[in-house]
Amino acid sequence: MTASPELGTPGAASSELFRAVFRRHAAGVAVITAKGESPVGFTATSLSSVSADPPMISFGIASASLSWRVVSETAHVGVHLLGEHQRELAAVFARSGADRFGPSTRWRDGPAGVPVLDGVQAWLVCRIVSRVPAGDHRIVIAEVVAGDAAGPGRPLVYHQGRFNALRD
Repeated sequence: MTASPELGTPGAASSELFRAVFRRHAAGVAVITAKGESPVGFTATSLSSVSADPPMISFGIASASLSWRVVSETAHVGVHLLGEHQRELAAVFARSGADRFGPSTRWRDGPAGVPVLDGVQAWLVCRIVSRVPAGDHRIVIAEVVAGDAAGPGRPLVYHQGRFNALRD
């Protein structure tokens, strides 16, 4: 078997192989928010459903991120599914040092004081039930306590290092 130069030897686990594989994995785009001294938030493609009864979700967050400092101590988070019309919002929440809750971001205080973004496809407010160490990240597991699934648009996806729209 011939190995791709980009991937190295087949079967050899590495950070490069991991990144190359997940660049090929299309994922929905979410923004996670939390209330601290000031609101924090970040773009996540690791959102996953965990349980329907009770309704629970999970997501990963880098342990070194500024948002983790708040998420590690807060009781609730907001989970926002972005639409294809929100590529710039996804980019703002993904960019280090960006003014994520500045004038260009429409948001309000939601249940439990969690920042809720306007114009998203759907949002949830969740109570954190567990924070699990996982390498250089933490996996947060949270139970849904409120939400709305009536937002506009089609989903935004992340694939090959870019935010994309679904094709028909």
